[in-house]
Order: sequence, then C-alpha cells, then structure tokens
Amino acid sequence: MLYIVPSPIGNLADITFRAIEILKTVDLILAEDTRTSSVLLNHYQVQKPVSPYHQHNEHKILTHLVEQLAAGKTMALITDAGTPGISDPAFLLVRECIKNDIRVECLPGATAFVPALVNSGLPMNSFCFEGFLPLKKGRQTMLKKLAEEERTMIFYESPMRLVKTLNEFIRYFGAGRQCCVSRELSKKFEENARGSLQEVHDHFNTKTVKGEIVIIVQGKNN
Repeated sequence: MLYIVPSPIGNLADITFRAIEILKTVDLILAEDTRTSSVLLNHYQVQKPVSPYHQHNEHKILTHLVEQLAAGKTMALITDAGTPGISDPAFLLVRECIKNDIRVECLPGATAFVPALVNSGLPMNSFCFEGFLPLKKGRQTMLKKLAEEERTMIFYESPMRLVKTLNEFIRYFGAGRQCCVSRELSKKFEENARGSLQEVHDHFNTKTVKGEIVIIVQGKNN
C-alpha cells in the first residue's frame, strides 16, 4: 500500500496525528529530500528507513518501488513541504500503483495554495491552479491565454523570480489587476502583500525576497 502524506509547509505543528502514526508504521518513507525531511521525522521521533524519491530519479526507481509494493511493502511518500503531487513528484508512482492494483491512500493535510487563496481576499468560488509557469518555452503563450481567464488564478514562484514574474503579469494582465503575494506561510515572518499588481510589484522591488511564494491573481472582469 502507498500512503501520500502531506507535510507541514513551515510550522512543524501543522501535521495530523494520523500522518505521524502512518509514518511510524510503514516499511519505507520516500522523501523528496532526505535531509529536509529528517528535520520533521526527528522532531516526531519517526525511526523508519528513508529513501530519496524526486524528479531526477523517479523514472529510474519507479519499477522497483512498484515491485516492492506489490510484494506487500507499505510506503509513505512525503515532500519537502505540502501535499505530494502538487508541484512535487507523486503522479508517476500513483499512476503505476493504480495500474497494478496497489492501494493508494492520500491523507488530507497542508498545501500552500489553500491558505494563500483564503486569506487573499479574492473570489474563492471558482479558481484555477497553475503552479509554476514554464520558464522559457510556452511562457508567453500561457500568459496570453491566462490574460483572458475569469477565475482567480494561483501560481507558485521562486523568490528570485518574483519581481520579474510580477512585471510580466502587469504587462499581460494590466497593472490594476488585484493580487496577493503570500510568503513564509505558517512561519514567524509570514507576509501577505495585497493590492494591485503594480502596488505589490513596487512593494517587493526594493526588497530581498525570501521564502516560498504563492501568487493569487484576480481573474479578468472578476
């Protein structure tokens, strides 16, 4: 059996009792970065074998993992932060498990875009999650398409590219479009910068930006 286990996006207390129980009982924990996950596992005294599972090795070890699961092993998949599969590896393994009639169970838990969306003040009745935009190929095409999107839009971005991306949003969506940039969610220095794209751009333009970034942008005519 494969468990998909969400991990805290910042505050280590944001994990469920059930998640800890499962991590303590599985045969193997698959982690995006074993060094990052060791902080969480040590905090909750989880003493189970941990093996790396990330975008650079998932194709290579996929068959071996499925064979182990089919043979009766139980595994838990975690990522550095949030729910596996949401802009992090999980899809390939889940798909192969389903193909091979291996039970998959995804626990409810932390994911960065939900609190960012809820506290943005923008409409939540209908939204689209875009994750990370393409870095080069297809980026302009995607931005032109999203300029017509009427639902609230959710993006992930690195702190190093935040200002550049906000500049592009201004160019394609218009400077007056409302948005919210959330960073360091659930941590001591959490920040939610709300306003027009121009105002939020100007806010971050003179700062050294740190932390995980979620950008919420108002849909067209919404």
